Amino acid sequence: MNIHHLELFYYVARHGGIMSAVRHIPYGIQQPAVSGQVAQLEEHLGVTLFRRRPFALTPAGERLFNFIQPFFSRLETIESDLQGGRVRQVRIGASTLILREHLPKLFQGVRKKFPGLKITLREGSPVQLEHLLQEGQVDLIVTLIEKKAPPGVHSLSLLELPLVLLVEKSSRYTSAEQLWQRDKIEEPLICLPQGGPLCQNFLARLNELGVEWFPSMEVTSVDLVETYVANGLGIGVSVPVPQKVPPANIRVIPLPDFPPVIVGAHWRGRTTPVVQVFLEELQSLAKRLTEPAAPATSWPRLPLGNSGRRASRMTPGAPP
Repeated sequence: MNIHHLELFYYVARHGGIMSAVRHIPYGIQQPAVSGQVAQLEEHLGVTLFRRRPFALTPAGERLFNFIQPFFSRLETIESDLQGGRVRQVRIGASTLILREHLPKLFQGVRKKFPGLKITLREGSPVQLEHLLQEGQVDLIVTLIEKKAPPGVHSLSLLELPLVLLVEKSSRYTSAEQLWQRDKIEEPLICLPQGGPLCQNFLARLNELGVEWFPSMEVTSVDLVETYVANGLGIGVSVPVPQKVPPANIRVIPLPDFPPVIVGAHWRGRTTPVVQVFLEELQSLAKRLTEPAAPATSWPRLPLGNSGRRASRMTPGAPP
């Protein structure tokens, strides 16, 4: 028998169905993959292991689950025993700006609680980071997130940021209404990837306004949006970066009627002790970034009301 198929069946049997199993498997895997591989196990054995609706193990499924349950249920225990009770590694994904500006001091605090911890960092756009999480290549991502977490993913909201337009200081545009009133916007639009929440929120509101303006340049970070706007390559849609002053040759145009985006954390499976500490440190960081005493910038004022808000798929026992 394929051992991986047995593992998937263990989670299905333990949690009472495929959808629930997907939410608890400690690495990224989609529902169709679980369904297909458990079906392969049933085909190999020539038996039906469980009834789908309502869920119930068959006698053959009960017998197989009782056989494999002692092994799979004790994997976490033996892992901890072999590591001497110490966490060895955590893999974090985030944008270049977050990794550079905000996480170094956070890592110092985490390492005080977990000496010898190996930290692996991956950078990318929100879409790329979501893919890495789903594929099980990272344990936790910090990025722009959707209000509703994908199936099997836990979510913690940290900051709510308004959308803004970035134009060159020499641009004739001083308000968004000047753009919306034009029959055709000829300036190139610079944006994060269209599959991400920032670009989706922006385009959805444009559609409500009856304005057609689509990205002609996609970049992977708000840093790059600033860079290309500053070099005269178009108008950028971005968010105010906490405690960061925008470049001197860029004008910031607020978009008060546009839906904001949420910066938060996503993770899959159980909340390990080291992930728990990371979440607590991230909440403390978000609170510091929105304190009134933070250095003033020419960005619009950051809203405070949603800092640290829990999403519906927050893991029980995670920081409030």
